[in-house]
Amino acid sequence: MYRFHKGYFALTAGLFLTEVLIAMYVRDDFIRPYFGDFLVVILMYCFIRTFAKLDMRLTVIAVLMFSYLIEILQYLNFVEWIGLGNSELARTLIGTSFAWMDLVAYTAGCIAILRFERMKPAIWNLKSKSA
Repeated sequence: MYRFHKGYFALTAGLFLTEVLIAMYVRDDFIRPYFGDFLVVILMYCFIRTFAKLDMRLTVIAVLMFSYLIEILQYLNFVEWIGLGNSELARTLIGTSFAWMDLVAYTAGCIAILRFERMKPAIWNLKSKSA
């Protein structure tokens, strides 16, 4: 059940760096709010798969449900409710504003994961033929 997968770790590191760069340098109306949310579910999935050999579909569903939960907590103004409204870290990690389009972005990210996982064996076969 537990393992270390180099491929998923590389994806996790790359996605984390991308998310940090987006948070630090991008101030727009698409990349930061929507593409960042699309990528964050992929990041969470890759992080989990780096260390745990779990069923792919169940992992995708768990990541999606966790993302929805965070969005619902934003709707409920959870950061303020627990007294962390002045914490920049809490406001960044949990978020402070609900948006229906975030749910769409999370769902699209999970669909992308499922498509990637379905294509992955074909990608691996191409690599092994050329070696």
